[in-house]
Amino acid sequence: MKLAILSRAPQAYSTQRLRAAAQQRGHRIKVLDTLRFAIDLSGDEPDLQYRGRLLSDYDAILPRIGNSITYFGTAVVRQFEQMDVYTPNTANGITNSRDKLRATQILSRHNIGMPATAFVHSRADVRLAIERVGGAPVVIKLLEGTQGIGVILAPEVKIAEAIIETLHSTKQNVLIQSFISESRGRDIRALVVGDRVVAAMRRVAIGDEFRSNVHRGGTVEPVELTPEFELAAVRSAQIMGLRVAGVDMLEGNDGPLVMEVNSSPGLEGIERATGLDVAGAIIDFIDNQVAFPEIDVRQRLSVSTGYGVAELVVHANADLVGKRMRDSGLGDRDITVLTLHRGTSVIPNPRGGVELEAGDRLLCFGKLEEMRSMIPERRRRRAKVRKLPKEPIPEG
Repeated sequence: MKLAILSRAPQAYSTQRLRAAAQQRGHRIKVLDTLRFAIDLSGDEPDLQYRGRLLSDYDAILPRIGNSITYFGTAVVRQFEQMDVYTPNTANGITNSRDKLRATQILSRHNIGMPATAFVHSRADVRLAIERVGGAPVVIKLLEGTQGIGVILAPEVKIAEAIIETLHSTKQNVLIQSFISESRGRDIRALVVGDRVVAAMRRVAIGDEFRSNVHRGGTVEPVELTPEFELAAVRSAQIMGLRVAGVDMLEGNDGPLVMEVNSSPGLEGIERATGLDVAGAIIDFIDNQVAFPEIDVRQRLSVSTGYGVAELVVHANADLVGKRMRDSGLGDRDITVLTLHRGTSVIPNPRGGVELEAGDRLLCFGKLEEMRSMIPERRRRRAKVRKLPKEPIPEG
């Protein structure tokens, strides 16, 4: 295959290892500077130029987009997607993972264990937010910090309030998170490729440092993950729309707590800690996927007038409860079930014998009017406009 690595750091360890792994497997590989692309929207089909010339054809790309160029970098990745070039990490996946608040919101929708988190804007709400996450000490995080930068441990409420007030005064948005004391300055980085963890390491902070990032001087050691930790890592990456990701987790008393999903994980620390060819696993995965480029399903399926993608919830009193898929009548209403979500389980393309249960969520494609008719009626506000009161604004 012909593969392009989008990177501004051709001499970085990760870039060199990926290039070497691709060459060893006989692939044609180029490292392209992300900022030298020009998005061409003037023709009949989406296209790209590189260094002022029309870009040649590629089978796949591997984005290594730095935080400082996320907006332009994801625009380039999105253009490749429109050109049906395979990428293991979509533009949406990269964008979602870069914003810690957005990532936490998305993961919380899917029952992923995470440290208790709050986000507030008003100074008056800070103390209540700290109480909601369990009280001091608390961890304060900048939304777009990396490598442990912008992560502060506040031992007392007043100190936390002062830090947050200072950051807000500089137009910085922050998350307030509970401090997981049992992790004792340790965390786990799991490298997810496709639907499996190919390598994992434990990072340990030195001295009194609570941040375990290697860039902060932390040490690393290989670790064998339990099925619970492996499942949490794989699900987190897939929920974010990433097929290559580093998932950072704390070892909580009740199981894994996901802290972050990194769309451009470094390979040096984990390869040296585990002795495993992680770069090779990434290249092999891409090679196996190039014939099946992922597409924006909603974008492609919503172009038919009157049809679209929607999620239907099977309520406890719905007629569908207890019925098998084949007897649900959905097909007769021109509705196709793409995926069935049941708790933390996902059943893709559910077969006719699957029995529906209360609480099931059905991702469907079909006639929008038919799907709307299956949503329980909400209490509607009075449509009639009332007369203006004699005293529109009461005194006192």
